Amino acid sequence: MNKGVYLALLSIGLAQGLKIPIHYLKKKEWRPDLFFGTGGMPSSHSAGVSTLTTYIALRRGLSTVDFALSLIYGLIVMYDAQGVRRQTGELTLKVNSLNELIEKIHKKESMEFKEKSPKKLKEMLGHEPEEVLGGAVLGILVGLIGHHFTEKDRKLSKFKLKF
Repeated sequence: MNKGVYLALLSIGLAQGLKIPIHYLKKKEWRPDLFFGTGGMPSSHSAGVSTLTTYIALRRGLSTVDFALSLIYGLIVMYDAQGVRRQTGELTLKVNSLNELIEKIHKKESMEFKEKSPKKLKEMLGHEPEEVLGGAVLGILVGLIGHHFTEKDRKLSKFKLKF
């Protein structure tokens, strides 16, 4: 695997890990399970694609097809993370509240109603725009730092080859 992929995966892992302390600071609730969840601050989707796009821009240049593809797909991923997936999450909130309302109505009826209640749908699917931006900033930083360290590796390997 190339260094761009490694850096993008590292960025995704960092974003997922940062969700735990950020959530704790906001809600005073320790939730290690957020590492494996979707949604929240920062967006790991945005972090991953931003890292890869930054790394490609610095390594290959802004005028390359590689950068253009990464940028366009990255923008689509970020738009989707805060658009379609967020709307799905909001719709899920409404469906879950309707289920609670139906349960309350059934409890008031004298007739016994037995139905296996469905699992509550996951509500935190998408991102707020600031969560996407936070992920993008994290991704750009990881891309810059990663490129800096890989640039040193390339210079060292060229130096070793000369001797």
